[in-house]
Amino acid sequence: MQLTQLNRECLLHLFSFLDKGNRRSLSLTCHQLREAFLDPCLWTLLRFGAPCELTRDNFVLGASLRYLTVSWYSSRVLQVCNIEDWLKSSFQKDICSKHESLVSTFLTRVCRMCPNLLRLTLSGCAHITDRDVTAVLQSCGKLRCLHLENCVRITDCSLEGAVAHGDRLEEVTVDFCRNITQAGLQAVRKMRPGIQLSAERSADMIPDSKPEERVPLRRALQKVLQFS
Repeated sequence: MQLTQLNRECLLHLFSFLDKGNRRSLSLTCHQLREAFLDPCLWTLLRFGAPCELTRDNFVLGASLRYLTVSWYSSRVLQVCNIEDWLKSSFQKDICSKHESLVSTFLTRVCRMCPNLLRLTLSGCAHITDRDVTAVLQSCGKLRCLHLENCVRITDCSLEGAVAHGDRLEEVTVDFCRNITQAGLQAVRKMRPGIQLSAERSADMIPDSKPEERVPLRRALQKVLQFS
């Protein structure tokens, strides 16, 4: 019996055991397998291990998507992407420029094509912003779980977006996001007590502050030393 003689249900079951790359490779062999590859029921869950995977043509993005994860566990995140922009060398900035818009661009597509998303996990995505998160909350009205981990550009504005637009949110996680404050967490707990909120280490970390924001403090210390 040949593979193409299997019915649609069997083909979809077969595809479910393959990763995205192998699914695409198999789909290129014939028209029947390509149709199975494009079946929406095959793409309710997507996981990506690096931003570069978002640009590949080996998955289908659509209204069937319910669970989305983009996790990037890499030394590059810690050594380059997590550094404040004004502290990066020209070499580090050049590295970031090659991938810093990938996740944001992908999330724009998600906003447009995936209205039924239920769970979003972004981990190690150092270049996403509050605007990206708020856009997802506005476009994906069924979102129940939002997990953000080690996303250094995320601030209390994302929490405000969760309160304002996440009508169906049940769970919000902002672990190791150093620009989240205790005040922002308390505002969520006060305005949306029904949300299960987790913030491991976030509000206890040192937030970013631009050099010009530290000038008044430095001048004040200089004055104290002068008159002491």
